[in-house]
Amino acid sequence: VPESAPVSLEVFDALGRRIEVLVDRTMDAGWHSISWNASDLASGVYFLRLQTTEGIQIQKMTLLK
Repeated sequence: VPESAPVSLEVFDALGRRIEVLVDRTMDAGWHSISWNASDLASGVYFLRLQTTEGIQIQKMTLLK
């Protein structure tokens, strides 16, 4: 995060349903790490959506169990 700003990090399934909100708060500038416990989810494709004042980024990920 380049400067202190509101940050939202959410996980969506392949159908676009929001599965979990990992972060929804103002964060200080710098590098951050978030742990996600996906033990109750099925294997498959999920999407991370990161929203900051800089814009929105979406990253595809595959969960394998």
